[in-house]
Amino acid sequence: MACASLLPAARAQTVWKLATGYRAESFHGENLQQFAADAAAGPGGLRIELHPNNSLFKLNEIAPAVRAGKLEAGETIMASLVKDMPVAGADAVPFIVRSYADARRMWRHQRPVIEAKFAAAGLKVLYAVAWPPQGLYTQKPIARAADLRGGRMRTYNRTTERIAELMGASAVDVPMVEVGKALADGRIDSMITSAVTGVENRVWDHVRHYYEINAWFPKNIVFAGETAFKALPAPAQRSLMNAAEAAEARGWAASERAAVTSVDELRRRGLKVEPIPPDLLTDVKRLGERFSLEWVREVGADANYIFVPYFTQQ
Repeated sequence: MACASLLPAARAQTVWKLATGYRAESFHGENLQQFAADAAAGPGGLRIELHPNNSLFKLNEIAPAVRAGKLEAGETIMASLVKDMPVAGADAVPFIVRSYADARRMWRHQRPVIEAKFAAAGLKVLYAVAWPPQGLYTQKPIARAADLRGGRMRTYNRTTERIAELMGASAVDVPMVEVGKALADGRIDSMITSAVTGVENRVWDHVRHYYEINAWFPKNIVFAGETAFKALPAPAQRSLMNAAEAAEARGWAASERAAVTSVDELRRRGLKVEPIPPDLLTDVKRLGERFSLEWVREVGADANYIFVPYFTQQ
């Protein structure tokens, strides 16, 4: 009987809730599901319940909820954290990251700074995965930034407003769900967003050109509460971090696949997909220099811990 009374304790399982603002069907969501399965398969008895699509907390509420101990873990886009953690905006500085290799290098230099900031906020970084890069959609062919002057560019945050302003286009704030109608009504004639988003919103009914300008590679970050993490037994901690390492590698590979397949779908639907024209590349490089200098001035020393090695090391 004494042995039997110990069985429930031996089988006890720690259960975490992990909230995300993104769909379970997205490549980020599928990666999270495998991450949870890997963590559960290891020793330590950790089961992670996933709550996708803003079902438990809305995207901007997730990090505060984890900090407050209302749930154990979460996923959000890093740019949503910049108000409390300005260094989280490094990967959203436009026109300085040209490829997935650059984006990985950016994360390698950004991660130690992010981990320190998260730790100070009572959070534990698990992994981060980039979204496919942001491209430029236009209704007419362009060769340089000046070709956008006088047009109407869809914007959705301060960065895209600045890009429109510096390119001489009028900024028009349009939520993604209204983009199709805005294009059809002539309220906008260009926009910067990913090929994945373009496919999801069937933009081929309204635009004809897609330029692979790779404006930036925003990242989602998955994290846990430090208190919840430390409460796990050591085997469960190791299983969780091993699962996170695998999820990061798998997620970046999935992002690259999504980038390729979505561009192929745009092409199949009749858009003319082109690399960035040489004159436009020169223009956006100048903009990248301007945005990066402004970001360093705004953020201070922490920005240099990321950008100095990013620009000077491989």
